[in-house]
Amino acid sequence: MKKTRAAFLSVVPSPYQRDIFAALARRDDVDLHVHYLEAAAPDSPWPEKALPAYSKILPGFWFPIGSARCHVNLPLPDFRDRDIVVLNTLMSVTAQWLMRRTLRRKPWIFWGERLAERPASRPGNFHNILTAPLHKAAAIAGIGSLAERQYAARFPETRHYCIPYHCELASFMAEPRPARDPAGLTFLFCGQMIARKGVDHLLAAFAALAPRYPGIRLLLAGREAGLPTLLSAIPPVIRDRIEYAGFQPPENLPALFARSDVFILPSRYDGWGVVVNQAIGAGLPLICSEAVGAAHDLIDPGVNGLLFPPGDIATLTACMERFAATPALAPEWGAVSRAKAEAWTPDRGAEKWLNVFREVLHPHN
Repeated sequence: MKKTRAAFLSVVPSPYQRDIFAALARRDDVDLHVHYLEAAAPDSPWPEKALPAYSKILPGFWFPIGSARCHVNLPLPDFRDRDIVVLNTLMSVTAQWLMRRTLRRKPWIFWGERLAERPASRPGNFHNILTAPLHKAAAIAGIGSLAERQYAARFPETRHYCIPYHCELASFMAEPRPARDPAGLTFLFCGQMIARKGVDHLLAAFAALAPRYPGIRLLLAGREAGLPTLLSAIPPVIRDRIEYAGFQPPENLPALFARSDVFILPSRYDGWGVVVNQAIGAGLPLICSEAVGAAHDLIDPGVNGLLFPPGDIATLTACMERFAATPALAPEWGAVSRAKAEAWTPDRGAEKWLNVFREVLHPHN
């Protein structure tokens, strides 16, 4: 069997990608190399783990550009023995040089979350300069259908695919759920307590709903960030029904999700949101803002979850009230989420990548 010799270039080893890389490496028809620009980001919530033999950290450094980090890695990885290369970064000297120079004679694919929406601007602005090489990519794989549609509109001359993040969900699916109080309902948020994640909107919605439904609670987990300030505005009687579990290592998340009934991600912007994958694996219904990329692929509105416009606290409150008023809806919709999770394994993601490689490398077969 002829193997496809594939290489990925990504920023940092993250759970978003490690599982799908591992699934690719297990295949008999793939020879995989993975290169990372750095071992860990300064604010990374993920513990460093030993890298498998097919992965390596490139030597180099980074410098700040506004709130972003721009990487420079030398020497560049040697892709001469690779059939195809996948790049998961635009904001680096390393990736820009590869796209513009080194990979001009080798097929390469850009794999990215949707780009932040920006107003029309001059052709020469920094954002357009960074994305200009994508016009010459062999293909663009959007991380989710929302991203794929955006890239297709901006780069219509390029092949387009949809390959979202696929992470290991077995531990979430296997975690037993404790006995539930039929009169109670726990809403869960898991992520950094920052404005981009919409935690302030969630707290406002819960504070509006809680007086009418004494059995509901809110469970928060993730980096504390600005949470103390946000909680100070909540009346003490309602604050007593909000539990902050702190930052939880990945191995603790299945039990945390199992304690909950409904998962909420009210982000102002989220390119994808792997916690949504984890929530369907845990068998939870979901409430997500329309700014969450994963929501458009993992939620069937009115079947296993609800969507609301980002920043619309009144509609978020109404979504939460639908479950608070009818607690039996949570396990019913959660069962649909659990069934959906079967199609979101890393092996399924690896199969999608192999199909893309075949179509790009052998377009006429």
